[in-house]
Amino acid sequence: MDQSNGYETISKNFMSLRSRSNIGVATVHDWTATLSPNGSVLDVGCGHGIPISGALIDQGFTVYGIDASPSMIAAFRFRFPNALVECCAVEDSQFFGRKFDGVIAWGLIFLLSPDVQANLIRKIALALRPGGGFLFTAPRQACEWSDNLTRQKSVSLGSDAYRKIINSEGLTLVDETEDEGQNHYYWVSKPSNVANKRDTERADAPLVCLDVRQEMIYG
Repeated sequence: MDQSNGYETISKNFMSLRSRSNIGVATVHDWTATLSPNGSVLDVGCGHGIPISGALIDQGFTVYGIDASPSMIAAFRFRFPNALVECCAVEDSQFFGRKFDGVIAWGLIFLLSPDVQANLIRKIALALRPGGGFLFTAPRQACEWSDNLTRQKSVSLGSDAYRKIINSEGLTLVDETEDEGQNHYYWVSKPSNVANKRDTERADAPLVCLDVRQEMIYG
């Protein structure tokens, strides 16, 4: 069963297209200014690491990557041999059994079903250190569309629904912005002075629309 939402099949095409685009890098640079310098960042749906993980590594962050495409993980390991990566569906990953200063999900959330999206945000809340940040992309409006590359269904829950999920996990939606490719970002933080209830309860637990993917790649 392909757990990569169709991206393993078109991995060569995707890597070729994404490697020629720096869309999103400027926003990621702005986001990292809110994180602890030289901290740890988990890139969920990291792909082959270009350009997002590469930008994080260049800024001195220790990057951990997760992606379900074997071809893209192999390319990631080739480019960044010192980074820790796992070939796994994000919903099945244990997130390396550790916590992070930041988590980023660029071009991933909306590829998942609504229930999996909510569960992933819950897992990320548990994996964030107090004071940590979470950045993800998804359209502001609630909508469904067919992915331009894989033709599989994509779903955005919309800003209001994402805010409710984020708040329910003890996180705060700090801001929403767009980049030069019209990708919509949700800037989320974990308060440094408020413990996530589930951190205590599960301390020993493992851890109609534009084609957004096309906009992300080409701008």
